[in-house]
Amino acid sequence: MERTIIDIRSINELHQFYGYEKPKHPLVSIIDLSKTKKQVASGASLYRLHFYCVYFKTLKGALPYGRSYYDFDEATLLFTAPYQVVAPSADPTPEKGWGLFFHPDVLARTGLGKKINEYSFFNYASTEALHLSDAEKEVLEACLRHIELEYTRPIDKHTQTLIVTNIELLLNYCDRFYDRQFLTRANVNQDIIQQFEDLLNNYFTHESLTEIGLPDVTYFSAHLNLSPYYLSDVLNKYTGKTTQEHIHLKLVERAKLLLWSTDKSISSIAYDLGFNYPSHFTKLFKSKTGKSPKDFRNLN
Repeated sequence: MERTIIDIRSINELHQFYGYEKPKHPLVSIIDLSKTKKQVASGASLYRLHFYCVYFKTLKGALPYGRSYYDFDEATLLFTAPYQVVAPSADPTPEKGWGLFFHPDVLARTGLGKKINEYSFFNYASTEALHLSDAEKEVLEACLRHIELEYTRPIDKHTQTLIVTNIELLLNYCDRFYDRQFLTRANVNQDIIQQFEDLLNNYFTHESLTEIGLPDVTYFSAHLNLSPYYLSDVLNKYTGKTTQEHIHLKLVERAKLLLWSTDKSISSIAYDLGFNYPSHFTKLFKSKTGKSPKDFRNLN
């Protein structure tokens, strides 16, 4: 049976959903999850929130991470971007922790509004959550106090700037803490990189990619049980290149071999590599080598 999606469009609707007191600001709120009375709709509905969410919770159990598991009992941060669909727990027991919620409108005409998509962790899966030390937790809670101080006092010309500045500070700390987490999980991440390279090499063992087409980021992330954004970030941290860049480099490597070792036309090579249009192949090849396929073949 198809599950119903319920839209929560505003901070006010969110407070109603949680059975929480009236919000003090129309676009930003911090909610104490232990004081909520969540009204989960019957029928295992899904919820689509129209704003950014940062959840702090204490979780326990075995966390899947790539093809491995980590046992954990620690402070955990989960992030969602606007319009992502989530499935809240139907457990009536109040959760421990807090949630920071901010509508995209509060970022209008701000530097953070222009760069918010650079915080890729808003697109990570829940199994790729950020786990905090006690010291890191204290840093983020200090940011929260400043955000709450600003949206609970009378609004003036400085309010938006100071709220957004402190949200950005919190996100920058989260970015730093994720870097720390990538480093502390170096062994698992190296395993992920090796598995990715094996998948990539195996994909390009096909004589012709005409039937199966060009590989995409989703293909590899699905095989590794990771979100596309998280896989790209792991690869970028350790190799300096995203998933898409690795795919393109492998394509160019295969193209060079075909240009050197066969008399096939440029168009035929493009189709063999899975391109629908030879012009797209030529554009990619030139962007990576500085030469067109024809010029590259003539030089070799």
